[in-house]
Amino acid sequence: MAQTARIISVCNQKGGVGKTSTAVSLSSALALEGHPTLLVDLDPQGNATTGVGIDKKTASQSIYHALIEDAKLEEITLPSCVAKLSAVPSNEHLSGLEVELVSVLGRESKLKKALSQVMNSYEFIFIDCPPSFGLLTINALTASHSVIIPIQCEYYALEGLGQLTKTLRLVQDNLNENLQIEGIVMTMADFRTNLTQEVINEVKKHFGDKVYRTVIPRNIRLSEAPGFGKPIFLYDKDSEGAKKYKELTAEFLSRNQDIVSLKEASEEDVSISKYLT
Repeated sequence: MAQTARIISVCNQKGGVGKTSTAVSLSSALALEGHPTLLVDLDPQGNATTGVGIDKKTASQSIYHALIEDAKLEEITLPSCVAKLSAVPSNEHLSGLEVELVSVLGRESKLKKALSQVMNSYEFIFIDCPPSFGLLTINALTASHSVIIPIQCEYYALEGLGQLTKTLRLVQDNLNENLQIEGIVMTMADFRTNLTQEVINEVKKHFGDKVYRTVIPRNIRLSEAPGFGKPIFLYDKDSEGAKKYKELTAEFLSRNQDIVSLKEASEEDVSISKYLT
């Protein structure tokens, strides 16, 4: 049977929550484990692109060309600094895409159409979403089987969570009925403060076992790695950040032992609606 990739969006409308770090770290860790993986950078800032060793300024084509000009995804996909991890780059050209797509028929499904060309080439496809709920993020959620939500362990972490879940419900109801919450990743934790545990407890109260047991700490090496164009595992594999993302990867894999179409999933599989009450 042909291999079919599982598509996961990494999404949160708030910036600075470790979204790109999670997308880059998980995708590179899976590739290092031997799983062919594709990282799609859907953020005009292009941080995921540079985070895996690709110069966004010299890339002749980007995800923009796939969405606007229907360029074949395999032709714009580039090798990263990690074996078995490929990436679709992004750059500033993506900034005006939402305006350009306004009058395009089927604009919410442009990414889904592009990804359909490479579904049999990878086990996992990660999409790094921009920190907003515009057309780019809607495209990502429409194309995805599931979504990983990084949430910062700080006071304002839960602010906007209602809007996030509302958006996921709207996408599920109107564009992608099979969309699920893959998991919630608690990031930037500082266990020297009571607030961190309070935020974790509050998120678990809302999302239950969808919250990963692994909590990503504040770690200076995680912050430094993108500046060197390397995932944390190549920059400092012995750092606390690398160890925790390795644990998260193991936990992620334990939930994805069989990669199947969501349409074939059993009734016991949990959908977003259970977590949106």
